[in-house]
Amino acid sequence: MKKQTEFIVAKFGIGMHYIMLDDSVIAPLTKNNNKRVVCTINKTLDFHCAIMHNKEGGNFINIGLAICKKLKIKEGSTITATFKIDESAYQFEIPEELSEVLATDEKASKIFHALTAGNQRGLIYLVAQVKSSDKKIERALKIAECIKTGITSPRLAMK
Repeated sequence: MKKQTEFIVAKFGIGMHYIMLDDSVIAPLTKNNNKRVVCTINKTLDFHCAIMHNKEGGNFINIGLAICKKLKIKEGSTITATFKIDESAYQFEIPEELSEVLATDEKASKIFHALTAGNQRGLIYLVAQVKSSDKKIERALKIAECIKTGITSPRLAMK
């Protein structure tokens, strides 16, 4: 879907920023029970995200703090956004450092590719969230060792 729509950024209490999506936006995106999309905000930043449901029956996507800071948006800001179904392999951009570790560690790669898509994305995120390439390599190696010992949850991998 390439239609650009305006949204007002809201915030959950003191937590995450989000935008509410109406049915006309999500209908073409949620065919076949899809909920993973790529969102482009203000024609400048693409990010992978999930369409979430709230208790009241509405749909929204979260906008992380790093994105808010980068785009200088806050609660009450008006943004434009476009969405398309995320058809990437992991529905998240995999850092080159993790990709290389998995390419050179056959056992870790086999285990990683047998994990649920959510655990794969979580582990990818753990590597992607650090800035320096050296730290990404260090984290990717640690994750490879963790999953080979049976620790496959992103929540436990960095403890």
